[in-house]
Amino acid sequence: MRIGLIADTHNLLRPEALAALQGVDHLIHAGDIGGPNILEQLARIAPLSVVRGNNDQEPWADDIPEHLTLSFGAITLHVLHDLKQLEIDPAAQGIDVVIAGHSHKPLHEERNGVLYLNPGSAGPRRFKLPIGVGLLHIEARQVRAELITLQV
Repeated sequence: MRIGLIADTHNLLRPEALAALQGVDHLIHAGDIGGPNILEQLARIAPLSVVRGNNDQEPWADDIPEHLTLSFGAITLHVLHDLKQLEIDPAAQGIDVVIAGHSHKPLHEERNGVLYLNPGSAGPRRFKLPIGVGLLHIEARQVRAELITLQV
C-alpha cells in the first residue's frame, strides 16, 4: 500500500505535487490546507484523511479534526498538524508512525521505535526550505518512508 503525504498547501496545490501523488491508495493532508478546493482536488486522486492546521480557521474547516489515528493493516498512524502539540506517547499507544506538518521542514526520523514524518510544505515556499510531499510504503508490518523534493 502507498500512502501519499502532503501538508501546508496554504491554498496552493502545485501540479508537481499532484503528479507526485498519482497512483497512491490513500492520501493524508497534515493541515494548513487553505480551502475546500484543495481537498476536492486531492479527493479525486484517492481516499483522503485530513487534519486542521492553525491557519484553517474559516467555517469550511469547522468539522476537520485536529488529530487522527488511522490504521492500515497492522500499521497505526497518528496525524496532527504541529508536532509540538503531540499530547500522547506514541510508543506507549502502539503508534508506528507520527505524521505532522506546520514547520514546512521535511522530517524523517525514528524515536523510540516510532517513525516521525513531515513531508514539508507543498505550497508556498518558506525561507529557503524545499517544496515537497511524501510517500509511505506499507507492506505487512514493514513501513518505509520516502520524502520527495519537488522541482518547482
